[in-house]
Amino acid sequence: MKKPTTFYIALGSNKGDKLKNLQSAVDAIYTKIGHVKLISKVYKSPAIGFCTEAFVEDFLNCCLVLESDMQPQNVLRELLAIETALGRTAKKGTGYEARTIDLDIVFAETEVIDTKTLKVPHPEMEKRRFVLLPLNDIASKIKHPVINKEVSVLLDECEDESVLEPINIWLKNPSKQFNFSKYNYIAIEGNIGAGKTSLATKMAHDFNAKLILERFADNPFLPKFYEDAQRYAFTLEMSFLADRYQQISDDLSQLDLFKDFIVSDYDVFKSLIFAKITLEEDEFMLYRKLFNLMYKDLKKPELYVYLYQNTERLQQNIKKRGRDYEQNIGNDYLEKINTGYLEFLKTQTDFNVKIIDVSERDFVENRADYLWVLGGICGGAF
Repeated sequence: MKKPTTFYIALGSNKGDKLKNLQSAVDAIYTKIGHVKLISKVYKSPAIGFCTEAFVEDFLNCCLVLESDMQPQNVLRELLAIETALGRTAKKGTGYEARTIDLDIVFAETEVIDTKTLKVPHPEMEKRRFVLLPLNDIASKIKHPVINKEVSVLLDECEDESVLEPINIWLKNPSKQFNFSKYNYIAIEGNIGAGKTSLATKMAHDFNAKLILERFADNPFLPKFYEDAQRYAFTLEMSFLADRYQQISDDLSQLDLFKDFIVSDYDVFKSLIFAKITLEEDEFMLYRKLFNLMYKDLKKPELYVYLYQNTERLQQNIKKRGRDYEQNIGNDYLEKINTGYLEFLKTQTDFNVKIIDVSERDFVENRADYLWVLGGICGGAF
């Protein structure tokens, strides 16, 4: 998965229910654009540049840190759409006008963009205290890529003498609705090509989890198995069992005080499911004895999530990711794996299991689908 870009967004409102406007904008940004990592305090600030002959309400301003897979131009397009949806109308004259919501990209990491529609860093942001003060709350050490000074320095040097007043109400981060705090260890499972690694990786990044990924790519017997399954099945399954046992034992024993929970893209029990499909009966009986001796000593996940995808979608995903040794996997093999998993999961009384059908979802490319899957895992959709 590609690394998301970190954006720094300034928000302002001086019309209507200003606090509600800010919260609605934050919620929409999270839903439409990407993961909201941090939100600053909210500050009341005087309206600058407006006609002094008419009364103009003070602004409420804040800033947030956003991680998104979108390109900056697409982020801008979505921000403008959110402004429109929240009631902002086009300016009628040349001066400033009151607005329900104002959303601006201040920084996009170290990018410098100068187009007709988008300028990043935001022009003259270093002269605006109502941008710098909330930005300093959440990004004081970030450097302006052109001026080459940290936000904290820009704030100290800012000549804007406007008086900003922090208000005593914090905006809610929408990501907090997905509560994984009751789990120390979550296993994401699924068939070949179901998306378990993509989901586990994204969850770990967004929710500060320790990530454990299966080291299947290092197994020298896997390509051989797909060429001659009967010859290499037992060797492959024993090799996987040893690797999975060793990795899970090591990774779960290493406490990381800076992570909130653990998420993995497999559970060792998958070894038994695959072995039942690939091995002859006498081989499987021996394998199961060895498996039971090893598995009893391992820590079990507190939540076991199975991503179900139908065979057609699995084949599409397998071809899309392009691993040569997977391209000839038959439908019957994938269907046996799905059946094996579902039969196992439906008979488990010791596991907390959630089966989520993602056959019609693309949680890698579609953010709404990703949030839907998170809602399914946590027990309620966004």
